[in-house]
Amino acid sequence: MAVQNNVSRRTFLVAAAATAIPTAGFAAEPLKFGVVLPLTGPAAFYGADQVKAISWAVEDVNKAGGVGGRPLQMVAIDSQADPQVGIAAVNRLVSVEKAPAYVVSWSGVVRATAVVANREKILELSSGATSPNIAKLGEFVYTIFPLADVEAVSAAKWQIRQLKKSKAAVVYVNNEGGIDGAKDYRDAFVAAGGKVVAFEAYDPKQTDFSGMLLRVQSSQPDIIWVQGDVADIPLVVGQIRQLGIKQTVATTSSGQNMRIVQQLGAAAEGLLVTSLAPGPEINPNVAEFVARWEKNEKRTPNGLPFTQYMYDSVYVLRDLFKHTIDKQRSVTGENLRLAMTEIPSFDLPMTGMLKIISEKGEHRVKKPVYILEVKGGKYTPLATIGVD
Repeated sequence: MAVQNNVSRRTFLVAAAATAIPTAGFAAEPLKFGVVLPLTGPAAFYGADQVKAISWAVEDVNKAGGVGGRPLQMVAIDSQADPQVGIAAVNRLVSVEKAPAYVVSWSGVVRATAVVANREKILELSSGATSPNIAKLGEFVYTIFPLADVEAVSAAKWQIRQLKKSKAAVVYVNNEGGIDGAKDYRDAFVAAGGKVVAFEAYDPKQTDFSGMLLRVQSSQPDIIWVQGDVADIPLVVGQIRQLGIKQTVATTSSGQNMRIVQQLGAAAEGLLVTSLAPGPEINPNVAEFVARWEKNEKRTPNGLPFTQYMYDSVYVLRDLFKHTIDKQRSVTGENLRLAMTEIPSFDLPMTGMLKIISEKGEHRVKKPVYILEVKGGKYTPLATIGVD
């Protein structure tokens, strides 16, 4: 009961702050949608930047006239990256805010809230979580972010073919996203002709990885794949280097975060990171986006690819709202889901063309995978991998 009360108070305060400005200057009824992301807790430094990116997109869409003269209105609710808190947040979106759709991330939260989305017929857009199971969560749950079966598989194949690595050690966080991503990487590495010589899990709250890493070291890999979360990746990579383990270390897009470089210093040099969104050197819109962060926040965003997808999620919703209104349908979760099946693709400012692949009741996204290397304290583009 105490958790629900805290969520309710936080929901009211965050929702009021997040929705007061975007609808200014409009007389028409706003088009409301929810945002369920961590604003407190260990993942808040990621979640807060993702909410900020969404708010900027709402501002930009509304400056351009909204959707047929109706403004978009964001209701942001703290999930704490906790599945149960996320469920309470989505229940509030349904019962109090009457929002027909919401944007969400963190694999456990996406999975837990999917039950509510399917039951209440509210459209769930996952924009950042990577568990492959997200593709199978029901007709009202869509990912607009590539899953681990794209990211980890592409990385494993590239490491064997281009880096000529043959023995991999896999260390992964023992949660849904970590387990599934680690399995996808392991299976792809073996299928491509490599050998996985260590496969080690750690607890999400663990801080000392020395025992696990010494076992990894004794297995003599030539590359170490870290399937972790934003909070633990710098700890794991830092301890790898502290123990004198010199093999190549590679990790997921959760590792593209300047906090990691700042925390690790020289230990971050040579770290390989995947990215699922084009960088500023590829897309001029991203260059402008980064400049906006530097101007307004005096820094780059925590997790640039994730903020790109969050920004673009608003444009997906804009197109869904527009399609629904143009078809003279009521703006409901069911009709937004129908629009999702009728729009062939979305041309998005930050991440490019998005096409949802729906087969056998599953919804997936395929995008190029970019490989970055930390050089001189910066993430430097190294390779682009096309996805079959």
